[in-house]
Amino acid sequence: MKHTKYIFVTGGVSSSLGKGIIAASLAKLLQARGYKVTIQKLDPYINVDPGTLNPYEHGECYVTEDGAETDLDLGHYERFLNVPTSQANNVTTGRIYQSVIEKERRGEFLGKTVQVVPHITNEIKERVQILGKSGDYDMVITEIGGTVGDIESLPYIEAVRQLKWELGDDNALVIHLTLIPYLKAAGELKTKPTQHSVKTLMESGIKADILVCRTEYDLSQDLRKKLALFCNVQQEAVIQSIDASTIYDVPNLMLEEGLDIITLKKLNLTHYKKPNLTTWNEFLNRHKNPKGKVTIGLIGKYVELQDSYKSILEAFIHAGAQNEVKVKVVSIHSEHINENSVKEKLKKLDGILVAPGFGERGIEGKIEAVRYARENKIPFLGICLGMQMAVIEYARNVLHLKGANSTEMNPKTPYPVIDLMEDQKNIINKGGTMRLGAWQCQLKENSVVFNAYGEKNISERHRHRYEYNNEYRNKLEENGLIASGINPETKLVEIVEVQDHPWFVGVQYHPEYKSTVAKPHPLFVEFIKASYLQKQSKTRKNN
Repeated sequence: MKHTKYIFVTGGVSSSLGKGIIAASLAKLLQARGYKVTIQKLDPYINVDPGTLNPYEHGECYVTEDGAETDLDLGHYERFLNVPTSQANNVTTGRIYQSVIEKERRGEFLGKTVQVVPHITNEIKERVQILGKSGDYDMVITEIGGTVGDIESLPYIEAVRQLKWELGDDNALVIHLTLIPYLKAAGELKTKPTQHSVKTLMESGIKADILVCRTEYDLSQDLRKKLALFCNVQQEAVIQSIDASTIYDVPNLMLEEGLDIITLKKLNLTHYKKPNLTTWNEFLNRHKNPKGKVTIGLIGKYVELQDSYKSILEAFIHAGAQNEVKVKVVSIHSEHINENSVKEKLKKLDGILVAPGFGERGIEGKIEAVRYARENKIPFLGICLGMQMAVIEYARNVLHLKGANSTEMNPKTPYPVIDLMEDQKNIINKGGTMRLGAWQCQLKENSVVFNAYGEKNISERHRHRYEYNNEYRNKLEENGLIASGINPETKLVEIVEVQDHPWFVGVQYHPEYKSTVAKPHPLFVEFIKASYLQKQSKTRKNN
């Protein structure tokens, strides 16, 4: 009987070392060798999911096909592997405890005292193995959030210890990602923090099988030997992860270091194919050797933290490579845009994207940005709230409906062109109750979006409460704001576009979630293409 292999990725010394990128890179290499791989993230915070977390706290909330609100690392997993993730791919401490408490309330523990060990750890082990037991994967890579030694991570580390013992060394291994800091005053790399981190892991009963060392400088053979000796790993299992110019370089760097080979050896998999990274490297080559450049303005209200719009920024990289252009993204805070400043802030842009978000802060700036893009014929893409702002802007400035707004921003607006969905009106709990996950959409033939997708029926992921108000649809369409995508089930408008414009599209869904290296999202590809054509046209006129 074929056993699913389990790979656990832990972190030490410092957070934000890139466990997600290392996990995704290893998964990519194993996939390139013919294995079916998936990745999951275990997050130690007590929130049930990231859906109620502020983007400043946690970066973007990534949404899966089945409507799970998850950690942004799942976006990396999908972008690298081109394989959809699901509810099972992200588990939080909040969800673990919620499940155990519900079982206790139902009497499933038969009156026993419910404890962290074995009840919480058993629940963690169960969640880890859900994907493996599905029979769909040869390997499951599990990234454990936080760093070894954190109080909140202890139940996860204990669950890994138990699982490794239960599954056996041939079926489970631990990769420990750590930092080798460079001390400028001493002029050398220091291994002591890594030694302490590995010691902490061993005190929890886990021996690291592979050590991945984040570093700014190359590790010498002497340093690798020292790390192997003091951290109790083989020298070939000391892997250097040097700073890269792009995250998409990391799979090739890990290939050079032999991370996939040592992983397969440790799992007793000795017969494997050569890795096929042709598509990946073609993408990298286009990304690194652009033939042109476009400047896109990202108008948002969480721009201080780039991770707030992580999937959008990555989708620009994919679309730029597809068009063989470098996409320079200029982040502009919507609160800093007004009628007087809009021209100065946006005049040098080749394209404008108005980003998703919640709440009324910065809304008027977004509306001004939409107006500027529409009136000055600058290619425009509005996503979720950005699409809603496009509808409001059109209602105010073309239909002259003074005070038109969303009831999210102004519940007493005389013209609620964006309104709360009917099934949302009595909802009190905010977590996991929005319109989430994949929904169908029918495209109007010969529209901009139909030409972009090349098909009539599409499916895209959503995350919102408020919708286009169909009561205003006829009036808006008569005046040139076309509803070019409709949900066949709810009849709600998913996409709007302006006819008399080089490229003006607003979408209620989040196309950025589905953009991958192997399959850049068609809307981003066409948006970048239109922006580049517009730039070339302006250059010709000016010459």
